[in-house]
Amino acid sequence: MKRMLSGIKPTGQLTLGNYIGALRNFVKYQDDYEMIVFIANLHCITEYQDPKDLRKNLTDAVALYLACGLDPEKSTIFLQTDVHAHAELGYIMACNTYLGELNRMTQFKDRMAKGEKNMTAGLYSYPCLMAADILLYDANYVPVGEDQKQHVELTRDIAQRFNNKYGETFVVPEPLIAKVGARIMSLSDPTKKMSKSEETNKGCIYLLDDLKSARKKIMSAVTDSLGIIQLDKVNQPGLYNLIEIASSLSGRSMEDIVEEFKDQGYGKLKGYVADVVCESLEKIQNRYNEIIESKQLEKVLNEGALKASKMADAKLEEVKRKIGLEIKY
Repeated sequence: MKRMLSGIKPTGQLTLGNYIGALRNFVKYQDDYEMIVFIANLHCITEYQDPKDLRKNLTDAVALYLACGLDPEKSTIFLQTDVHAHAELGYIMACNTYLGELNRMTQFKDRMAKGEKNMTAGLYSYPCLMAADILLYDANYVPVGEDQKQHVELTRDIAQRFNNKYGETFVVPEPLIAKVGARIMSLSDPTKKMSKSEETNKGCIYLLDDLKSARKKIMSAVTDSLGIIQLDKVNQPGLYNLIEIASSLSGRSMEDIVEEFKDQGYGKLKGYVADVVCESLEKIQNRYNEIIESKQLEKVLNEGALKASKMADAKLEEVKRKIGLEIKY
């Protein structure tokens, strides 16, 4: 069975975009692949996080993984820091990554272009840790959004470089991008990705949002003045985003939704999108509450860390042996 790996960096509460673009797909994949999914808490601290908020976000992320349908019997679920090999291989990967490659990473380039101050070395070098996250487990596939594809491509370059230097060691992973719902956009600014780091909450729906609040955000979503319900991502990005959200959650094609609402106006369409979203959120939130009350998180994380550590430690030992870090007595 092929192996698939991914993780989410919970620097804030998980969003509808996280669910549609990642979590929902994990649930589908776990029946066809050996799934390894982790909470990327080391990646969270490239910028300051309030410790209390971070602990809550980590707890909620694990609970929401499970609430969205990930099964610990089918998937290995763990905290990144519970498997120490991630940090150690991350440094080794940094020693096999060129400065020019890191300088080309979009996030770093964009923030430099904006003139941001006080960026950390962790923010600069985190693609090396991300490469380690993937390569530790010989993952064949990494499901990512379009904006994260660059990081998988760098991981492929690092893996091939290492294999050429030291012999076949790492599986070279392939990025896997969903055709629909891979990049859900902000409801208030459909030119930007829906993000948990938005300055306001108007454009972002969180998985733990009150249902009335979620409905209000959708009904207030930015559309356009054309008044025509059609699929035009360039000229009607807000409308396209709403239709894509409804399609992703309902299982209906975008064309089918357009056909139903083409003569009914934006208000009717938004009402339908709100119904679909709130139905999904209610199911997730009910399950989330059950999980939090059941106290099963510790068991899931402990068992996941044990399984992951066996794989990761074996790969790390192989790497250290090949590059000459170990002394044979």
